[in-house]
Amino acid sequence: MNEQETLKEKLASLRSEHRDLDDVIARLAERAPYDQLQMQRLKKRKLMLKDQIMVLESRLLPDIIA
Repeated sequence: MNEQETLKEKLASLRSEHRDLDDVIARLAERAPYDQLQMQRLKKRKLMLKDQIMVLESRLLPDIIA
């Protein structure tokens, strides 16, 4: 497997985890009261995933010089 395919698989995995965290956060927010600390940790993890996704996407897409 080449590097491009490995990056694509990692990207798909990160996107899936990001969506799953979205669902967990939404369900947690629906039930009151909820654990603020847990919510902060989930949101922080989601942001870290988003950053990792952006890094991988930038590695997969070649730079275009205009």
